[in-house]
Amino acid sequence: MLTRASVFALTGSILLLGACGQEADLPVSANVGEDPQLPEPSTSVVPTMQVAEAVGWSEGRMPDAAAGTEVSVFADDLLNPRWLYELPNGDILVAESKAPEGSSPEGLKSWAAGLVKGQATSDAPNANRITLLRDSDSDGQVDERHIFLENLNSPFGMALVGDHFYVANADSLVRFPYQAGQDTINAEPEMVEDLTLGSLNHHWTKSLIASPDGGHLYIGIGSNSNVGENGMDEEEGRAAIWQVNVATGESRIYAEGLRNPVGMAWHPQTGALWVSVNERDELGSDLVPDYMTSVQEGGFYGWPWRYYGDRVDERVEAPMPYQDDEVLTPDYALGPHTASLGLTWIGNETAMPAPFAQGMIVGQHGSWNREPASGYKVIFVPFQNGEPAGDPVDLLTGFLSDDEESAYGRPVGVLVNSAGSVLVADDVGGRVWRVSGM
Repeated sequence: MLTRASVFALTGSILLLGACGQEADLPVSANVGEDPQLPEPSTSVVPTMQVAEAVGWSEGRMPDAAAGTEVSVFADDLLNPRWLYELPNGDILVAESKAPEGSSPEGLKSWAAGLVKGQATSDAPNANRITLLRDSDSDGQVDERHIFLENLNSPFGMALVGDHFYVANADSLVRFPYQAGQDTINAEPEMVEDLTLGSLNHHWTKSLIASPDGGHLYIGIGSNSNVGENGMDEEEGRAAIWQVNVATGESRIYAEGLRNPVGMAWHPQTGALWVSVNERDELGSDLVPDYMTSVQEGGFYGWPWRYYGDRVDERVEAPMPYQDDEVLTPDYALGPHTASLGLTWIGNETAMPAPFAQGMIVGQHGSWNREPASGYKVIFVPFQNGEPAGDPVDLLTGFLSDDEESAYGRPVGVLVNSAGSVLVADDVGGRVWRVSGM
């Protein structure tokens, strides 16, 4: 039995071993864009582990906003704010949520990695709720808040369709009756879809978006492992985007082979569904880049057998049920291990200055498997003619200390609200930031 002293000693040893992992040979920018550089993979018994300790924001410290913009606190004193949604009246909903119990596999390696990565998360409890934030005087700061829904199970995705409000919990898609303008929902949830898939819930966040016509819901469901090491039986129905028919409740897999599809957004001109995807770990600091891509119905994107098109992951022993020429290549790389989670479209109808118009905003939560660190910022990717066009531009930075040892905050969900500002959920900082034009 491990004593407290031995736990600390083992953790220290793991940190020392992780610190000896492989440093990046390429800058993050080399693995960003339509044609990323993809070096040979590098594996080791102990993966690279560089984790910035979550310390929160000291008084007076703020993230750094891009030139021509300014950042302010929209709301604070939140418990792990992860995801954002705007109601038709302009109220903002924030899912306050952490991983549920039992979301990591058993075993020494998983336990040790959990200890290390746990330093990068807030120590606030799991609120299991959705909070309503209201800026009643439109001054850019919340002056009224209500508990909109509580007693949920690690809620994440949200969507309002007609007179029903949908919530994607870690293990279920549920809905509640909704009346315009209400501050709190007290009704019991109605089960729409059981999302208990496998005995684990490794990637517990379940993102959610409704089709523009309200006829379908799309659920992003991550894998139960890094590369299938827990057995492919655990992956049935996972690493995929599901489509749910709102009228009938029927569901099907819309696209698969997506290791952890999180943020989803519609391109307003082309009508294409876009998704941000967290790719696999433990192939070195330079691999594999996270990405965003337009989603093809029935498409297969390679996980776990292939990455970024036809690159073979030799660690996977199970046979691939697709031919190589059926594997789709993502549209745009977002850098290795950036943990790109949030995704939202921003158009030139907002008050944001150039170049922050006509493109995607991406919230990058930050790396643990890369040295030096990557992510820990919010970026903008310009689009032209329905496709990414050019290098990303930093919108919000300064979440990480200069020595990369401390994380003041970590961006997750992003939202362009009806007032034209960009809202950013910062789970470690316990805040929602507002970025607007000056």
